[in-house]
Amino acid sequence: MATQLHNADFMKFPLTIDEAGAQTSARRQHIREQIEQVLFTNPGERWFRPEFGAGIRALVFEPNSSVLWEVTKKRLLASLSDALAGEVSASSLGVSVTGEGAQLIIEITYTLATINYSERLEFAVEG
Repeated sequence: MATQLHNADFMKFPLTIDEAGAQTSARRQHIREQIEQVLFTNPGERWFRPEFGAGIRALVFEPNSSVLWEVTKKRLLASLSDALAGEVSASSLGVSVTGEGAQLIIEITYTLATINYSERLEFAVEG
């Protein structure tokens, strides 16, 4: 069973269709794609899930300070916990937000629950 979970294919994001049909992603890549969806989707953008998304693109217009970092961290933790429930061990999910000049730096760490694989992702958003 664990081998099936590790080798399962998931729909690729963004959805891409070619001659063979819809493209797929491996589990690890799929989780990264889900995280990107949360980061770059604005709250209210999805009709049936208006609470979905963190909208980090809009943050480039905010003052880059520790207050922004803390609010963003809390928003991301809540959004990612909801979006990754069942995939990522809740206790392993970590978010760090800092800034440098006009750049917002987001670091996300997590462990996949079923295969015990840990990863650290870093995203930089510039204004």
